[in-house]
Amino acid sequence: MTHTDRRTALRAGAGLAAGGALAAGCATTGAVAHPAPTSTTPTGAAPAHAASARAATPVPAVAPAPRRLPGQPSELTHGPRNRPRVALTFHGQGDPSIARSLLTTAEKHGARLTVLAVGTWLDDHPDIARRILDGGHDLGNHTHRHLNINAMSESAAQAEIQACADRLKRLTGSIGTWFRPSRSPRASPLVERLAARAGYPHVLSYDVDSLDFTEPGAAAVTRKVLGEVRNGSVVSLHFGYPGTVAALPAVLDELGRRGLHAVTTTELFS
Repeated sequence: MTHTDRRTALRAGAGLAAGGALAAGCATTGAVAHPAPTSTTPTGAAPAHAASARAATPVPAVAPAPRRLPGQPSELTHGPRNRPRVALTFHGQGDPSIARSLLTTAEKHGARLTVLAVGTWLDDHPDIARRILDGGHDLGNHTHRHLNINAMSESAAQAEIQACADRLKRLTGSIGTWFRPSRSPRASPLVERLAARAGYPHVLSYDVDSLDFTEPGAAAVTRKVLGEVRNGSVVSLHFGYPGTVAALPAVLDELGRRGLHAVTTTELFS
């Protein structure tokens, strides 16, 4: 995986300082997968401070687990079109202060999010998993290192899925409610099978791509989401980008005006 230089920190929202590594988004149809954030930690390794934080983390109560949805395909792109609900799903990586700001903003609006976490991010910030669940949000698996999983061998892809699942189980008592492939909006047939083998009966895709990882600015993110969202939509967004922090209040306000409720993906399909 190619690393980019560390981006210059931006500021957005109510004086939020957006430092640290930015999240890497996933390629969408017609787009090129962009590089992951610069890391000072060897690939797959957790820093010493993360290890000590994990050691201090108490064993949690069991969090929600994946469930099979009868009559639904193995890959889900949207929920029911006859109910005024949408799911705002976030690729979990990047500066944890941005993640916490987005979670808090959603909660103030009475909204719930779905976070698909990268395993190495959980290694670096083990407390964030419990923060997500304590806020009433969904938490799932977005592979361990956020590489192009569809291009991997069977054994390598299985290891990527399982490593993140293991971290989620250690931190929350569950492998998480959903799996989303990294570096692609869709899973290959092989990755679908491997996800099912790891305990995820459905792969979570989306029908609205915010393109926030291209850093087009908050207004552009807002227009893109609101221009495409409708009943049952699953929206792809990212932690790690200050523009997403700035866009979220306007997105949630307009969803409210349209009578669209931002719920977890579990609620969307319930």
